[in-house]
Amino acid sequence: MNPFDLTGKVAIVTGSSTGLGQGMSIGLAKAGCDVVLVDYVDSGETAKELKALGRKSLVIEANLMTVEPIAGIVKKTIDTFGRVDILVNNAGIIRRTPAIDFSEKDWDEVMAINSKTVFFFSQAVAREMMKQKKGKIINIASLLSFQGGILVPSYSASKGAVAQITKALANEWAQHGININAIAPGYMATNNTKALREDPVRSISILERIPAQRWGLPEDLAGAAVFLASPASDYVNGHVLVVDGGWMAR
Repeated sequence: MNPFDLTGKVAIVTGSSTGLGQGMSIGLAKAGCDVVLVDYVDSGETAKELKALGRKSLVIEANLMTVEPIAGIVKKTIDTFGRVDILVNNAGIIRRTPAIDFSEKDWDEVMAINSKTVFFFSQAVAREMMKQKKGKIINIASLLSFQGGILVPSYSASKGAVAQITKALANEWAQHGININAIAPGYMATNNTKALREDPVRSISILERIPAQRWGLPEDLAGAAVFLASPASDYVNGHVLVVDGGWMAR
C-alpha cells in the first residue's frame, strides 16, 4: 500500500484560484484526490489542471470574508461527491500598514477571513467527518504564527490564532479520527508577497536569511499537503509544519 495515496478522497481547498491554493490543489490531485475549488474569483485555470490529471473538480465562487457561504459549500460538496475527506483552509488576506496607523476595518477584515472563517469552516466540515469517523483538516499558518512581522499586525494576530485553533481542535477532535494540522509557509512567491519582492531592500534582506537562497513556490507546499492529507500522517495531530527553506533555523 502507498500511504500517500489519496485515490477516492474528496478535498475542499479554499483560495484555490492561484498561488499556494492552486499548488496544493494540484498536488492533492496528483495523489488521486478530487477537489472542490473555492475562491472569491473563478478557479477555472486550476480546474483545467485537475482535468488534465484525470481528476474531478467542482468550482465554487464564494466570498469567505463572512461565514455565510460555508454551509452551502459543504452541502454542494456532499451533494456532488457524497463525502468530504480533506479541508485545506488556505484563503486569506494581508494588509500592510504601520501599527500606529492601522484601521479597524483592516483589522476586522483580516481577522475575519484568516481566523474566524478557518474555525467555522473546520466546524462545518468536522460535523461531516465525524459521521465518517475520519478526516483531515489542514490550516495554513505562517512564519508569523511564531514571529511578529513588520507592518502586518492583524495578519500576525490572525496567523497566531490559526496555530492555536489548530491545536485546540486537535485536542477535541482527534478522538473522532480527525487529524487537524497546519502548514506554516515561509516567504513564498505569491500575490501576498508581491510588495516585498518588489522592494529591493526587503527582498535582499529576506533572501539573505533563507538558507535555500530563494523564495518558495506554490509547488513547494504540495508534498506537505499530501502528507497531512494522507494516511501517512494518521498519528500527527495539532502540529504546525514549517515549510520555509530553512528560515526558522537561521
